[in-house]
Amino acid sequence: MNKQILVTRSSMPDFEEYCNEIKELWDTHFLTNMGVKHKELESSLLRYLKTPNINLFTNGHLALECIIAAFNFPRGGEVITTPFTFASTTHAISRNGLVPVFCDINQDDFTIDVTKIEKLITDKTCAIIPVHVYGNLCNVGEIEKIAKKYNLKVIYDAAHTFGVEKNGIGVANFGDASMFSFHATKVFHTIEGGAITYKDESLKKKLNDLKNFGITGPETVEYIGGNAKMNEFQAAMGICNLRHIDEEINKRKKVVERYRERLSNVEGIKLSVIQEGVKSNYAYFPVIFDNYKYTRDEIFKKLENENIIARKYFYPLINDFECYRDNYSSKDTPVAKYMADRVLTLPLYADLELEIVDKICDIILI
Repeated sequence: MNKQILVTRSSMPDFEEYCNEIKELWDTHFLTNMGVKHKELESSLLRYLKTPNINLFTNGHLALECIIAAFNFPRGGEVITTPFTFASTTHAISRNGLVPVFCDINQDDFTIDVTKIEKLITDKTCAIIPVHVYGNLCNVGEIEKIAKKYNLKVIYDAAHTFGVEKNGIGVANFGDASMFSFHATKVFHTIEGGAITYKDESLKKKLNDLKNFGITGPETVEYIGGNAKMNEFQAAMGICNLRHIDEEINKRKKVVERYRERLSNVEGIKLSVIQEGVKSNYAYFPVIFDNYKYTRDEIFKKLENENIIARKYFYPLINDFECYRDNYSSKDTPVAKYMADRVLTLPLYADLELEIVDKICDIILI
């Protein structure tokens, strides 16, 4: 195949639509510091996500760092999370002076195994940061029960689940807070960007202060913050993309349906379960190659030879990273390790032609 097919490709508005959206910036010269576009996007996202509170950030990672900092957990406190995630989740915990405690995942939807959380709780545990994976939701009901029982905060890494709903409730409403990534590769993006949604309205000012160097007034700096403000060009891209998000998700749905049509009920190929009551955003299409006639790595290479770039996502596990493996071992999370060694996410984006999907499936099945 001459044309390279990447695992993802950014959705974009028409060029003219984006130019019209940013045109007024040449009149105002107001390019950052929570300007008009920033405020408009915040307002639109509140409605779309059906959530009471939101703060925008320059990226999802700094958003997660800021919400962890906002809760003022004791230094050295333990945070239960999963190693089956992107590096950002664990880094945000560690960079706040906290200790990640890895819980294994369940093999059906790749989210944290709620039956294994309680045995990891100690007198140092201060929070749980579960990860919604590939668009699949964690068992939010069981996590809430555990959190209430032990008086723990719950911050969801919802980077993969923009627009997902469970029984009509938007994902942004679960836990004490949720972090969304608006990176260019996500279902909804602002080029780079992110957001925090939360229940406690009093967090809004603190989050705004933390993302602006900790400055709280013209002559006061109360927090050791950073610079994590979303600029007006990012916000404008978000405004444009939000107009088309439902159409884009519907396009992704058709791609996923074709993959499932071709790859379901194939011996040695395991697909993620379809969660009951969940309105999906079709963020990723992970495939587990488990005793298939080809290994995951062989499939990866077969596709690469045809100029099709899949992704071993998530691999390696975080507890096997060089920066963590002296203190952790993937042997302690055997299900996550098993999945990480066998998972491959296939190309998925709104404009992916079904003919290409068929070509990918043919390569896998032949």
